[in-house]
Amino acid sequence: EVRLVESGGGMVQPGGSLRLSCAASGFTFSSYDMSWARQAPGKQPEWVSAITREGRTPYHANFARGRFTISRDNINNILYLQMDHLQEEDTAVYYCKRGGWVGLVPVRDADWGQGTQVTVSS
Repeated sequence: EVRLVESGGGMVQPGGSLRLSCAASGFTFSSYDMSWARQAPGKQPEWVSAITREGRTPYHANFARGRFTISRDNINNILYLQMDHLQEEDTAVYYCKRGGWVGLVPVRDADWGQGTQVTVSS
């Protein structure tokens, strides 16, 4: 059974940083590309970042480029998202997903975690 457990969310002021983690189990983590997606209140989900299975090639949505860094630890089966220079529009539930980006709009399925809330507010 695929299990993805996100952590590290919370409340932060604009300009602050958070580091999200996603602990993976139930599958061979190093065999899969991995992604982060998010959903803000009242909005469609959107892709944030992705990383190839070896961790060599990261991808970021335009809004994340230069501010967010995705990485992974294939020994301990953990996916990370370092978020710097956070803005109020980054407020959303952030989800870890097994696999890369599929489609223009993310659709939650069994390959997603339960999410972690990130709130950016002064």
